[in-house]
Amino acid sequence: MNTNLFKSLMLGSAIIVTSLSSCEKKDDVGGDSFTSGADVEARQFITLTAAFPDAEGTAGNGGTRAFAIPFAKASDPNYEVNVFANGYTLRSQRTARVQGSVNGNFLYNIQYTGTDGGIFNKYQVQGGTSFVDTRQEINTSVILGTSPRWVLAANGIGIGVYAASKVEGSKEGAGADFVNVVSTAKVAVLDLDNPEIIRQTEFVIPFSEEQTQAGYQIGRIDVPILNANKTKVFIGCNLTRIDPTKQSTLNTNGVQSWSTTSSTLGTATLVLDYPTLANPKLIFSGVSTANNHSYRTMTQWLSTSGDVYQATATSGSQILKISKATNTYDDSYNFDLKEALGASTNVAIRAWRYIKDGMAVVMYTQTGVNGGFIALVDLNAKTATKLATENQSDTGFSGLTAAQNGGVALTGTFGQFQNIALSGDDVYIPMTPNGTDGNIYIVNYKNKTITKGAKLKNQSGSFYIGAY
Repeated sequence: MNTNLFKSLMLGSAIIVTSLSSCEKKDDVGGDSFTSGADVEARQFITLTAAFPDAEGTAGNGGTRAFAIPFAKASDPNYEVNVFANGYTLRSQRTARVQGSVNGNFLYNIQYTGTDGGIFNKYQVQGGTSFVDTRQEINTSVILGTSPRWVLAANGIGIGVYAASKVEGSKEGAGADFVNVVSTAKVAVLDLDNPEIIRQTEFVIPFSEEQTQAGYQIGRIDVPILNANKTKVFIGCNLTRIDPTKQSTLNTNGVQSWSTTSSTLGTATLVLDYPTLANPKLIFSGVSTANNHSYRTMTQWLSTSGDVYQATATSGSQILKISKATNTYDDSYNFDLKEALGASTNVAIRAWRYIKDGMAVVMYTQTGVNGGFIALVDLNAKTATKLATENQSDTGFSGLTAAQNGGVALTGTFGQFQNIALSGDDVYIPMTPNGTDGNIYIVNYKNKTITKGAKLKNQSGSFYIGAY
């Protein structure tokens, strides 16, 4: 393993610019002044993000806009927001992968694809369309590529990850016998308070010889989270398996390819020591085989008890537990949303958020049932209550192709949903089908109530994808 501790200024391609001379003055929100560093101020706003289509009309691929709403407005169903007409454009050629500070006063983004793919940006939230770009930029593409996968892994700490696999055959082209497969990973840690890359590593993902010869590989990793003691990093994996008994073929692009077969290993998580990023190992669930690498939405949360709860999103219905005592799966625990709801067909968790004391809110879809839904979940009692929303029967939410989502197609609802806002006892969820107006919904976990908040104006090929 090659691990280097370094400042981002030492990267030849890194950029740290502290001058704000290019910021537009906003006299009504305090001008171009800002306070960077850690988010220690009380929360003032709920920030909404929304995606719009690209020039070819592909829904959600054109970029992202943001709009920050005061609490009183966010909970007012007579207040109307049109982020597409009035929002602030976050820098990203395609849909931005946005993270927010714990108190919601900063947004962070690493631009996705394009000339500036891999560039980290930090914005201070000042209300409405006023987002001050701090110009504290870092080029992460040297490590993570131009389409990085990253999340807020702990307060003030961002972690980006990348994985790829390569199958070795007895020759090039069709008709080759399987020889071996090697999966590699890259990890970078970012200080979000004073933006810089503080550690990075690259290594071979440690499958056993028996597992690699059985065709197991990992070509995508995502949603890293730190444990309570900040001694371990847990990273979700897209675990796949090729059939080593079959010879290679050529795909439609003339590239050597291998047929897949079923996995007999459980849901996989890659574990590293922190902060060294040393000693990588794989842990496997004994109660689930679904993948847990997600798609843009955080699916691992640190609980009040210190355990990590992990959803098999975005196609599975289970929530698993990683024990704080052992840093491995606790197979005595298995929450299945399908069973908790008493659903007659398969249920898929699209996004979720741990709240407190074992309570969580889940956004989900159900096979054969139009629309997307919200449930309040008690992870301790393993119960779930479906909450009523006005547009739960709508069918037009953005979906994803299998190629966009690591081999699993998401047809229908919540395709690019990224974040659920939490403030006190309330969570804030924007719900808008593709091209259709919707609302913010506010769930109070203590009272077990859901209320309709601000109206969200929408437009063709567009949808709201997060609250911070």
